[in-house]
Amino acid sequence: MAMILGPATAAQAESIAVWANQGEDKVAQEETRLLDASEDVRNSVWDGETIRVRAAVNETVAFNLIIEAAAAGLQEVTVGLGPLTGDSGTIDSRPADSKTSLFDYRGRNVECFLVRYLKIQGCSKLAYEHYDERHVPHRLRRPHDADGFARGGWMDRPDHDRSYPDIAVPMELHPRFDIAAHQSQSVWFDVYVSPDHAPGVYRGKVRVTAAGQLNRQVPVELEVIDIRLPDLPSAKTMLVISNEDINQRYVGRPYIDDAPVDVIRRSKAIVDRHFQMAHRHRISLVHEHTPIEMMDAVWKSRLDGSLFTAAQGYEGPGQAVGNNIFAIGTYGAWPWKNAPDPKSAMWRNTDAWAQYLPDRSFATPTETFLYLADESDDDPQVQQWADWVKENPGPGANLPTMATMPLPRAVSQTPSLSLPCSTLAVGITEQWQAAAEHIRTAPGKRFWMYNGFRPASGTMATDDDGVAMRQLAWCQFKFQVDRWFLWSGTYYRDFQGSGQHTRLFSSAKTFGGEATMDPVLGQTGWNYNNGDGVLFYPGTDQVYPDESYDIDGPIASLRMKHWRRGLQDYEYLQMAGQADAAATMRVVQSMIPRALWEVSIDEPADPTYARTDISWSTDPDVWESARDQLIRIILDGRD
Repeated sequence: MAMILGPATAAQAESIAVWANQGEDKVAQEETRLLDASEDVRNSVWDGETIRVRAAVNETVAFNLIIEAAAAGLQEVTVGLGPLTGDSGTIDSRPADSKTSLFDYRGRNVECFLVRYLKIQGCSKLAYEHYDERHVPHRLRRPHDADGFARGGWMDRPDHDRSYPDIAVPMELHPRFDIAAHQSQSVWFDVYVSPDHAPGVYRGKVRVTAAGQLNRQVPVELEVIDIRLPDLPSAKTMLVISNEDINQRYVGRPYIDDAPVDVIRRSKAIVDRHFQMAHRHRISLVHEHTPIEMMDAVWKSRLDGSLFTAAQGYEGPGQAVGNNIFAIGTYGAWPWKNAPDPKSAMWRNTDAWAQYLPDRSFATPTETFLYLADESDDDPQVQQWADWVKENPGPGANLPTMATMPLPRAVSQTPSLSLPCSTLAVGITEQWQAAAEHIRTAPGKRFWMYNGFRPASGTMATDDDGVAMRQLAWCQFKFQVDRWFLWSGTYYRDFQGSGQHTRLFSSAKTFGGEATMDPVLGQTGWNYNNGDGVLFYPGTDQVYPDESYDIDGPIASLRMKHWRRGLQDYEYLQMAGQADAAATMRVVQSMIPRALWEVSIDEPADPTYARTDISWSTDPDVWESARDQLIRIILDGRD
């Protein structure tokens, strides 16, 4: 029986149970762990009575409240977190009083979200292979032997056809909601500790009512520690969004060059809200190529930081700090590629771009680069383009060039390329390590990683373990990756697969060919994948208006929030490394003993596979313990 906190009748006690976790344990909608007494739900933030979390100044800490309904279900449920009060002040939030004010972050240090679910009906192919069952996320693994050979089918996977939490809808859009019988409902809380909040303990209560009666009051304790995270992220990121996909959902057409002025302005405001939401999560965005003559109108406020100020409705980490990255010709779409004299055109255009940012003297260091090619097989062409840039007699010679390709190939085949950007599942360790060391010591070179693939790293798949996105940031720290790139956050039409517009609020599958039923994998097809390319959900949907919230801005995924957790961990890693590098690396090594190219291949003659389990824990409490160790290293370093 759940502990009763606050007034409740015996009948109410039997109908509802409430507990919490830190959000990376993905509690499926069909689970009622506490009512069923199926497992001990106590964890690093929940002792059975109180929610306890820790945060640094300028950090956003999250927790997830799980409400379980018994046989009668629950109707007209409301949830709210009151002020968190400490000796040094109060952490509170004003409610959004309109759909527009949902994107005005001023004075909103506490945000509450009703979590929506997506049913996992098949295993993701782009995120992990299936020849070794240990590559599959833990809760979807079939019974297997020590070598990863499995038995059984789709129905033997513990979480087959379960509904996973991912869509964080502002509670203002669901002030009251129902919970069906024998189901649970997650309610996510983000608490931002601003520089105005002094270290100390802040206390408050979450109130849960059903049918107008107070069913639970859950105590919350937030310890603000005497550490401050920086405004300019140390962990550099790049996430692509698509204006075309955004425009299709919000204004009903992908291209708006000839649209009325009010439509163009509305589109710009909506895209800017994606930038602000990403900024709140310490993530940097880029999108399709912007002509240089349009830069001041489209990009200047993003790069000089004025978009992220109170005057534009922004409060949070990185206030007045710019986006810190700009891509020229995203995905190789730079427009002078087919000019009659392409080399001269390359020099002329790179000169112009190389002068743009210095001329505007943006205070935030801004990495600008020419995106030469994406996953091209034509290495000589990539090398020629990179050579043209380097040979430019003007300032364009200093413009970095980037292409996505495996790092060892980039070093051997495209030596003029400035920024090789790679992904991998397994690799020949010695080759990758040698290539990485070469890049780190070569003048003007940097190394990026993109996306993720098990068993080398976590992934952005909805069916991956909840710590997967957090693990990416730890990989970034351990392997000194200069920037981590996720290929898309708004892949709303699967033009590479089915060709269809995805029903984003009801389909976990976002990528791949038409799905068929496989007895082992469940729904599957060419490159079938859940959640790939979607970290923002559209607040307005003119493609599927029955799913639309009719708000002019995005809805976050929980996977974006999991990535934020890792990016904030990275700041702890940086500070701990400065205090005690050896102790910090021991923590890192204990958390990710083997990742990226350390996961070597089995057969040199066929360097495409490895039979191995992932090396990192999928238990969020283990990751929270590691974070606590980093906090201790930082604080001890001050003594």
